[in-house]
Amino acid sequence: MQKANVKSHDEPQTVSDVSPAAGASSACGSCTKQDCAATQRRSGETDQEFKDRQLLESRLCRIKHKMVVLSGKGGVGKSTVAVNLAVALMLGGKRVGLLDADIHGPSLPTMLGLEHEQLQGGPDGLVPVEAGGLKVMSIGFFLNSPDDAIIWRGPLKMGVLKQFLKDVAWGDLDYLIIDSPPGTGDEPLSVVQLIGKVDGAIVVTTPQKVAAADVRKSVNFCRQLKVPVLGVVENMGGFACPKCGEVTQVFRSGAGQQIARDMLVPFLGSIPLDPQVAEASDRGLAFVHEYASTPTAKAMLAVVRPVLALEGNDKPERKEK
Repeated sequence: MQKANVKSHDEPQTVSDVSPAAGASSACGSCTKQDCAATQRRSGETDQEFKDRQLLESRLCRIKHKMVVLSGKGGVGKSTVAVNLAVALMLGGKRVGLLDADIHGPSLPTMLGLEHEQLQGGPDGLVPVEAGGLKVMSIGFFLNSPDDAIIWRGPLKMGVLKQFLKDVAWGDLDYLIIDSPPGTGDEPLSVVQLIGKVDGAIVVTTPQKVAAADVRKSVNFCRQLKVPVLGVVENMGGFACPKCGEVTQVFRSGAGQQIARDMLVPFLGSIPLDPQVAEASDRGLAFVHEYASTPTAKAMLAVVRPVLALEGNDKPERKEK
C-alpha cells in the first residue's frame, strides 16, 4: 500500500483516501445510554453529518479517558512527556492510544521508531500502527518523505483530526493521549471541540521565564473550554549526570512550580535534562522503559499518578433492567 501523497494546495489526500473501508460500520449501537448525543439528529443536520457524528460518538464512547498534553511554546519536550506518559500507562497494564495532533511537525513516528510503518485499512476503519501494544496515529504515516511539508489552513487540519478520531479503529481503550502542537490554535481547539469532554490536560514547560509565562495561556485555554488541568510539568529542570545520576541546576529553576501556584493548578514535578532522553528518542525507544531506574524516568513516572487517579472518578454505568 502506498502512502498518501501530501500536497501543498487545499485538496490533499487524507485518511479516507488510504482507508476506503473507513466508516463501514457507522451505526452507533455500541452503548445503551438513552441520553447519548448520537441518538438524536440535531436541528439542520444533514444525513451525512448525522452519520458522521454517530460514528465519531461510537469511537469515543469506547475510550474511557481522553487526555491532552499541551505547551504554550515549542521545544519544551511536550512530545517526550506525551510518549513516555503513554508508554508508562501501557506498561502498567492499561490499553492506551497515542494521537499525534501536530499536523505540521509530527514527531511521534520517529520517537517510537515507526518511521517506516505503513498504514492499513480494515473492515472497521483505518488500523492504527502499534508499538508494543501502544496504538499510534500520526499524519507522519501519510508522508512519502519526512521532508514533505504540510501546508494547510485551519479547516483542513480540523478535517484530518476529525478523521483521526472518527475513522480510526481505536477499539476499547483506557486512555487516549493526545499530543497537541504548541500554542492554543486550531489543533488543540479542534480536538477539544470534537471530543466534547476531555478528562484532563497536562501542561509542559521549561524553567525559563519566557517559556513558563506561556503556561498561563495554556491554563486559561483549558479553563475557557472547561478542560480540567491535571497539572504543570517542568521539563529540563536541571542536568542529570549520566554517570552518577546527580542533578545539577544549570538553568533557573522553580518557574514552573511558581506559575502552577499562581494559577492554582497542581505542580506535577520537575524532569531533569538527561542526554539519554535524546538518545532514546533518536533510537525510537521510550526512555521511561529503557532507563527506568534513572532519576529522570522516576520523575516522568510521577506524571502518571494524577492520570491514574482519573479512574477513581469513574462512575459505574447503570445496568438496564
